[in-house]
Amino acid sequence: MEERPAASTPQIQMRMQRQRRRDTAPEVTLRRALHRRGLRFRVDRSPITGMRRRADIVFGSTRVAVFVDGCFWHGCPLHGTYPTKNAAWWHAKLAANRTRDRDTDARLREAGWTVLRVWEHEEPDMAAAGVAAVVLDRRSRHSREPTRNLGVAPEHTRG
Repeated sequence: MEERPAASTPQIQMRMQRQRRRDTAPEVTLRRALHRRGLRFRVDRSPITGMRRRADIVFGSTRVAVFVDGCFWHGCPLHGTYPTKNAAWWHAKLAANRTRDRDTDARLREAGWTVLRVWEHEEPDMAAAGVAAVVLDRRSRHSREPTRNLGVAPEHTRG
């Protein structure tokens, strides 16, 4: 991709500079809804050590990574738009974002993670219900796994 072009107006430049990388309103609203459901998680973490990509919400013990995707930045099919100024650059940039998202999903799945993507326009309580269902399902599966033999013989009962 070519070098980033200058912003088309000072107002656009200010808007881009104010764009948050984390703790956006949709992320915070979803986190609050998850917290109300009793779920605890990590925020803005890389699920896999050494991977430069970070999930917005990470449930480490159940290996669930949640990404809250902005409609503009991730190409929402309902609300995604393309700027008319510097259009070619923006098309390439947004396509690269989607390609990176797919690559991130594949890497995490290969490592045994469940990846959930929530659009910023989704209703927070419904999104939280979906996330909670997956996390609780993963917890219950994890608790049903057979206990590993750690090399310690069980105590014999007297009979």
